[in-house]
Amino acid sequence: MAQTLTGGCSCGAVRYTVSADFIFSGKCYCEDCRKTSSSGHGSVFAVPEQSVQMTGKLTEYKKPGGSGQPITRRFCPVCGSRISATATVMPGVMMLTASSLDDPEKFKSQMSIFTSRAPSWDRPPADVPSFPEMPPQA
Repeated sequence: MAQTLTGGCSCGAVRYTVSADFIFSGKCYCEDCRKTSSSGHGSVFAVPEQSVQMTGKLTEYKKPGGSGQPITRRFCPVCGSRISATATVMPGVMMLTASSLDDPEKFKSQMSIFTSRAPSWDRPPADVPSFPEMPPQA
C-alpha cells in the first residue's frame, strides 16, 4: 500500500497530496540546489508525477540542470516557498521539497549527491551513501 503524504507552501495558497512511495530521496549539494533552497543543500523526494494532486497556482523557473537538460522548479508566487521540480531527463517524475511536507519526519534521505561541493558548514550525513558528483547510473 502506497503512503499518503500532504504538504504545501508557507502561506497555504498551494497544497498537495501524494499517494505513492518514494522513487528516491536525498540531499543535493550542487550550487543550484544550494541557491534555490537558501541553504547548504536541497532535500527532495521523487514520486510518480501522476500520484501528485496539487491545488493553487505555482510560478515556474526553468534552467539547464547538470545534464544540460532543463529543470523546471515551481514555487508559490505569494510566499515564495519552493514546492516541486521536474527534469526533462526524468519524464513522469516529480521531485517535491522535503521542507514542504506537513510532517517533515516522513522524509528519510537515501543518499547525498554532489558532496564535493558541500560547504564546510553543512556537511553530508555519514549514515547514508554519499557521491562526490551524480551517483553512477545502473
